[in-house]
Amino acid sequence: MNLFLGIAIYMIVWWLSFFVMLPMGAQSSHEAGEETVPGAERGAPKVHNLRMKALAAAGIAAIVWLGIAWAISVDLWGMRAH
Repeated sequence: MNLFLGIAIYMIVWWLSFFVMLPMGAQSSHEAGEETVPGAERGAPKVHNLRMKALAAAGIAAIVWLGIAWAISVDLWGMRAH
């Protein structure tokens, strides 16, 4: 696997895992039963924890990337021309 392909696969897996993790643990003011100020969106999360979700997505993406890199290196899917 060349460098560009490796980076591209990692970025795609990172974005996928990040978007999957975004709604996890998010609670809006409406769900918590709290009052909001006028003009505030009731469905917006109170605490979003984006830094922790981005770091967790990086760890998950690294593990998945290692699996994909291994599968490509051993030609698991038989896609190399012989």
